[in-house]
Amino acid sequence: MNILIVYAYPNEHGFNHEIKNRILKNIDNKHSIKVIDLYKDQFNPILHFDKEVQRRNLHLDQETQVYRNSIKEANYVIFIYPIWWGGMPAILKGFIDRVFVKDFAYKYKGILPIGLLKGKKAWIINTHDSPGWYVKLFQQDYGKILKRQILQFCGIRKVKHTSLPFVRNSNKKQRKDFLKKIENMSKKL
Repeated sequence: MNILIVYAYPNEHGFNHEIKNRILKNIDNKHSIKVIDLYKDQFNPILHFDKEVQRRNLHLDQETQVYRNSIKEANYVIFIYPIWWGGMPAILKGFIDRVFVKDFAYKYKGILPIGLLKGKKAWIINTHDSPGWYVKLFQQDYGKILKRQILQFCGIRKVKHTSLPFVRNSNKKQRKDFLKKIENMSKKL
C-alpha cells in the first residue's frame, strides 16, 4: 500500500513530531511511505488566481503538481496537525485550497459534487489544548471539517479521526498512552 503522510507542525521537538515518528517506526515496511512536511517544504499556502492564473485551471498548476501526484499515488493519506484557534494550521488550509482543487479532487455534474479521490482511505491525527468536555459541548467541529467537508466531499469516505485533547494539561502517562495507541493503530495499517 502507498501511504502518504501530510504533516503540518513547525517544531521538531514537539508532540506532533513524536506522533509522526511513532507512525513511521511502526508502519509495516511492506508499505511504501512518503512524507510531505509542509513547513520543511516551505509550502506557500497563499491561493492566487487572476486573469492569467484562473481558478478553473488550478488543477494544471505546476507548482502544486508534485503534491497532487503524491495524493493520486497514495492509497492511504495520514494528516498530522494540531488544532489552533479551532482549526487546522494556516499552512495546511492553504495546502487544501491549492492542492485539493476542482478537476483533481472533485468536479460537478450539474449542481452535484462528485468526489474524484474515491477508493482512498485517510486517518486524521490531531492534538489540541482544549479540554475534551469543552470540545464535545462547544467545539464539535474540532478536526471534523477536514473529514466531513473536505475529504468526504472529495470522495474519501473511510476516514479515521484520532485526537488528544487538553495536551497542555496532560501528564506523561496520558501522552505515553496516546503514543502507544498511535503505534498500535500504525501497526494495523
